[in-house]
Amino acid sequence: MKYLVLSDIHGNLEALRAVLAHAARKRRDAVLFLGDAVGYGAAPNQVVERMRDLGGTMIAVRGNHDRVVLDPGQGAVFFNSHARRAAAWSEQMLTQPNRRFLEGVPIGPRDVEEGLAICHGSPIDEDEYLFTEVEAKEAFSASSARVTFFGHSHIPCMFEYHAAGGRESIVGVLLRGSRVVIDLDPSRRYMINPGSVGQPRDRDPRAAYGMYDSAVGRFTLYRVPYDVESSRRRILAAGLPPILGDRLIHGA
Repeated sequence: MKYLVLSDIHGNLEALRAVLAHAARKRRDAVLFLGDAVGYGAAPNQVVERMRDLGGTMIAVRGNHDRVVLDPGQGAVFFNSHARRAAAWSEQMLTQPNRRFLEGVPIGPRDVEEGLAICHGSPIDEDEYLFTEVEAKEAFSASSARVTFFGHSHIPCMFEYHAAGGRESIVGVLLRGSRVVIDLDPSRRYMINPGSVGQPRDRDPRAAYGMYDSAVGRFTLYRVPYDVESSRRRILAAGLPPILGDRLIHGA
């Protein structure tokens, strides 16, 4: 199976359009969405409508911002003031059909096929960040999947787990570049973050997404330029905190 892997769109219509256009000529059987369609950005309805258009080809899990936008009582207290304002605004803007769609997205982790799973933060908790090998070790212990795609941190990265001779090792690497191709070792396990479509945080403002071919075990990360300034102006016009637009320029 060939999968388009998307995560953390965060209401950024311009970034999503660019990614879908870039991926349009790549053959895929399904779309994996790792959560956070909304929050931060100023086009929640337009983003959700494009996700709805994907229909049955999409396999998704909800993100923490999706949860809070639907019900501010479910974790808004842990957001900073800018994120809380954006969540409250998004909750007011969502149409009922789009709200119902988000309400139907299940909590992760979720099995996709044998040996392949998706989640938002980690297999343990959708709010948990995976930044270090220590955190990844706990996540590997909580899952039996050979390959798990996760989001939440907005940073393209990969953790590789290997066990041999009674010893185990975990190595984490950042994924940088316009196109990064990785052939996964069938004897090892992986946790892979494809980065964020709508709010990258690795000092690269380009939208990030992945393609995964489970038949051959190949993951490809792509970075796609988009109209950042239009997305920023949309945020300002909505009256959302300017920092939410400014950070898009720097990818931070």
